[in-house]
Amino acid sequence: MSGATYQRTRGKLEQYFDRTAIDAWRRLTSDAPVGRIRATVRAGRDDMRATLLSWLPADLRGRRVLDAGCGSGALAVEAARRGADVVAVDLSPRLIGIARDRTPDGLAGRIDFRVGDMLDASFGRFDHVVAMDSLIHYHAADIVRVLTGFSARAQASILFTYAPRTPALMLMHAVGRLLPRGDRAPAIQPVASPRIAQLIAREPHLAGWAEGRTRRISTGFYKSQALELFMP
Repeated sequence: MSGATYQRTRGKLEQYFDRTAIDAWRRLTSDAPVGRIRATVRAGRDDMRATLLSWLPADLRGRRVLDAGCGSGALAVEAARRGADVVAVDLSPRLIGIARDRTPDGLAGRIDFRVGDMLDASFGRFDHVVAMDSLIHYHAADIVRVLTGFSARAQASILFTYAPRTPALMLMHAVGRLLPRGDRAPAIQPVASPRIAQLIAREPHLAGWAEGRTRRISTGFYKSQALELFMP
């Protein structure tokens, strides 16, 4: 996919996570002490990761899983522990470096860490695609374009999250715009759940996919909505 808004957002994310936020991200995704706000984000992310993993089969032997936007690699490691062959991709070379360093030696052969675009067709086909919080910075139309790209290479399920459009999240979004530009992360794009459902239903390339489980996690400053698409 080569949509202009997708490419612009992708570029901002690459710069932010590989340069501006790498130390904060390393700390957030570790066991190191963090402040109250980041502790809520860490707890929310842990809950979301557990949710998405619970939607995957307990036994993943013989299955291929794409961890799209793998960050520090925690989900990829858990999928590999269940026997999956995992391709874990992220835009940030430094995040991929952290993920490799944190992977237990016994699982290193089951995870293929890649620096690049999660839509790269050269990664091949997968049974399951998981995109945890890697689409929350994209507008609804771009999210569905990404899902369309995933659908061409996924056989069983696509699990993804987006930022739900709620009053609390909209307030946080507005406050974020008041920060000095140099202190801002790339903006989260709140999306109404009916809008996502409508766009998915209208997309011809997703016609064979059905909506499954969904769950919203709201823990302090972490707010994210998970949705499952599956092939009946």
